[in-house]
Amino acid sequence: MLPWFENEEFWREAFDFVFPEARIQAAEGEAAAILALTRLPQGSAVLDLCCGLGRHAHCLARKGMRVTGVDRSAFLLDQARSRYPGTGVEWIQEDMRNFQRPNSFDLAVNLFTSFGYFEEASENLRVLENLRACLRPGGSLLIDLMGKEIVAKNPLATWSQPLGDGGLFVGRLEVLPGWDKVRVEWIFVRGESTRRFTFEHYIYSGQELKQMLLQAGFVKVELLGDLAGGPYDGHASRLLAWAKV
Repeated sequence: MLPWFENEEFWREAFDFVFPEARIQAAEGEAAAILALTRLPQGSAVLDLCCGLGRHAHCLARKGMRVTGVDRSAFLLDQARSRYPGTGVEWIQEDMRNFQRPNSFDLAVNLFTSFGYFEEASENLRVLENLRACLRPGGSLLIDLMGKEIVAKNPLATWSQPLGDGGLFVGRLEVLPGWDKVRVEWIFVRGESTRRFTFEHYIYSGQELKQMLLQAGFVKVELLGDLAGGPYDGHASRLLAWAKV
């Protein structure tokens, strides 16, 4: 059986839920916040690893960056090319464990909990090592996760929300023994049809993520709670790490 992240049926079924129009439109402000935080000059080379629909890649390109968007899913890249033609983004289909273009980018971004998918923790470290190799001297990585401290506030959760096509989404999250992974179940109910997907991924505390980044070769890591540069504290809703070469 294919891993869940390689299953194109998963991305087709979940597409409208993962990328509602409001989330797509929010990318403009998020891209502006990324550039304000990192202070990249126009013309800088940016890698969007696990770019998905390409919403951030597109917005960064519109703001004068030279952007490469990489994703494992051919379906998502087809959606990106269709939605954002002529923006100059280089779209590449590749597994994040294998993509490496040494000394080529001023900034790499990995957003929206697109890290920690793999069975072995060593594979996640390899991704960070590849990202480090991709960056030029003075470059940096911005990675955005659901931190372990945030998950700890509600380690067993069930939620639901209506889908835009009239269906219903139900989600369940459970922390696995040892607190290294979560198991997530996504259920899509559309008319008489029910599709169920179950997957697991690693969760990291702020300090665990920081130590991994240092182990991967980054020399300075700052933990943040949002793209505005707020602190990663008890009020944070996301874990961001800004790691510099």
